[in-house]
Amino acid sequence: MIFSLSAGTLVILLALLIFSAFRVLREYERGVVFMLGRFWRVKGPGLVLVLPVIQQMVRVDLRTVVMDVPAQDVISRDNVSVKVNAVVYFRVVDPQNAIIQVANFLEATSQLAQTTLRAVLGKHDLDEMLSEREKLNLDIQKVLDAQTDAWGIKVSNVEIKHVDLNESMVRAIARQAEAERERRAKVIHAEGELQASEKLLEAAQMLSRQPQAMQLRYLQTLTQVAGDRSSTIVFPVPIEMMEALRPHLRTTGTGAEPAAATGTGAAASPATRAADSNEPPH
Repeated sequence: MIFSLSAGTLVILLALLIFSAFRVLREYERGVVFMLGRFWRVKGPGLVLVLPVIQQMVRVDLRTVVMDVPAQDVISRDNVSVKVNAVVYFRVVDPQNAIIQVANFLEATSQLAQTTLRAVLGKHDLDEMLSEREKLNLDIQKVLDAQTDAWGIKVSNVEIKHVDLNESMVRAIARQAEAERERRAKVIHAEGELQASEKLLEAAQMLSRQPQAMQLRYLQTLTQVAGDRSSTIVFPVPIEMMEALRPHLRTTGTGAEPAAATGTGAAASPATRAADSNEPPH
């Protein structure tokens, strides 16, 4: 009776032992197997056999890990203190090294990401931190990837999430941005004035080469001034214009010759003489 009970117990124990020797590894898992304490091989995925007592297996997840890097106090190259946090994307590409070369690759990668974040950003100015995120992300990713390569880890991406400034620095940046906008507005205004002056110079040079065009422009201006009856305007008549009209006046005989340049006035018209003598004009 005792013998039969012992035999039955032995069969059950043997069945449990054989059953426990089989492990199922998912598609994204690998098993690092050690035999008598020494590395033997990497198994998986699927159904694998691990001999009890003499073999041990450590599961390794090959999926990408999203790790949030806590906010770090960083002093930029221009001595500005900021708080920066980031997120790191990495995965295990060599399960053997991830288990053998480092005790806890998750914790090790987290600590390395924090120190690398401070070291890389400390080499750049605040303006670069705010405006060149893509370049900084790439620099941090390259440094992390190179340092974790011996652990069998591939850092695929690093993203800086926030760059937090104190209130005084925020106000200073706002004043700087306002000054930059005013500077650009003044530059645009000055460029417009320069273009306008160049066009005026071209017009003046063109008119100087064509005296007739200058006279037409003068007459056009007189016409525009004559239309404004709200004010009295005194203007000189160019001698050149009167000289140009002299042949026409001599031919028609309908007007007096213009006054000479010595200051002699033109002859008074009949209407003017009549006004002076209080007589009606003829």
